[in-house]
Amino acid sequence: MIDAYRQYQQNSIMLASPQKLVLMLYDGAVRFIKTAREAMEKKDYEGSNYNLIRAQDIISELNCSLDMNYDISKNLRSLYDFINGKLIEANIKKDVSIIDEVEPLLEDLRQTWYEASKRVKFQV
Repeated sequence: MIDAYRQYQQNSIMLASPQKLVLMLYDGAVRFIKTAREAMEKKDYEGSNYNLIRAQDIISELNCSLDMNYDISKNLRSLYDFINGKLIEANIKKDVSIIDEVEPLLEDLRQTWYEASKRVKFQV
């Protein structure tokens, strides 16, 4: 059953539009940050480390995929660098308040991307 679920997930990713993939990345980053916070609150530092690193990986991927020919990409790069730095800081300091600072930023980015995708009629 697990193999069937993994195959389904892989197919969903392979068939998704670029716009949907970005949305999926945002969803994943938010999910990993929430899980990291829960782990940190339980003093499960191994779990929080794992999930914060996964969130950092996603932010790095979003950052690397920016098309720097657009002004907004420069702003997003700065924001992604800020978020990534905060995730590293939260991981080092084991500080939930830093995670709480970053999570709303990612949720806003995710919602903005979702709304923009709907307006330009991309398949989301």
